[in-house]
Amino acid sequence: MRRRRYPSDTTDREWLLIEPLLPVPACQTPHGGRPEAHPRREIVDALRYLVDSGCKWSAVPSDFPPFKTVFGFFTRWSAAGVFNLIRDQLRRRVRRAMGTSPRPVAVVIDSQSVKVAATVPRSTSGYDAGKKTPGRKRHIVVDLKGLPVFVMVTPADMHDSVAAREVLFRLRLMHPAITIVWAALAYAGTLVEWARSFLHLTIKTVSRPKGAKGFVLLPRSWVVERSLAWLLHARRNVRDYETLPEHSEAMLTLAAIALMTRRLTRPAPQPNAAMPRPQPALKAA
Repeated sequence: MRRRRYPSDTTDREWLLIEPLLPVPACQTPHGGRPEAHPRREIVDALRYLVDSGCKWSAVPSDFPPFKTVFGFFTRWSAAGVFNLIRDQLRRRVRRAMGTSPRPVAVVIDSQSVKVAATVPRSTSGYDAGKKTPGRKRHIVVDLKGLPVFVMVTPADMHDSVAAREVLFRLRLMHPAITIVWAALAYAGTLVEWARSFLHLTIKTVSRPKGAKGFVLLPRSWVVERSLAWLLHARRNVRDYETLPEHSEAMLTLAAIALMTRRLTRPAPQPNAAMPRPQPALKAA
């Protein structure tokens, strides 16, 4: 068994959350299959190390399983939607722990353009003229607590209102309880009526106050901006290195999973122990 030595390694409590959500090994199914050569926890730790440190696949440390084996699990689990399933299950648990309904009713949508590596195909990237950024665009939907609900990656030249039709359509299928979507002015226009007529979703746009200069904290919008900042704490997400947009979505989802597992397993605060003891009043000399 590999010794836990990296900050990204799963703790015992985190592994208890993740292990039941992973697919059953092929050797344990009725169809049968070859037994896996490496423990699942080492595969997950290798993926978390890659996302957290931002290293190359071939630069994964030698105490992890071979990087080709780790990449094989990554591609299969990504295609099967395993990471999305884990994210959704953990989000429900976090919301319950926060005292809210496990399924959100209102969400916030926004996008972020990032540069790509030289190895990314031009067919899956573009140029965002508004942000002056060549690369890809991440369309993210979060609940009002900032927990990721859905992620989609497109070329950067795709306008937000165009990509939002696909995002909202998938969101409606996977999360039918959602009825309200908060968005920036880029999502205004015909998209609002289309979402109301075909998806029965209400889009509420948020705009900057008239005459405002510099940075302004907009209602609701700051929630998704904070979530994007959380995901960028994982160095793999600072720039897009993935050949396939689906793999970029998986990297963002893995970062969200790590954030939620830490949230669920961190020690509960003890206010009585944290309160400083009152000091006796000084006597006058």
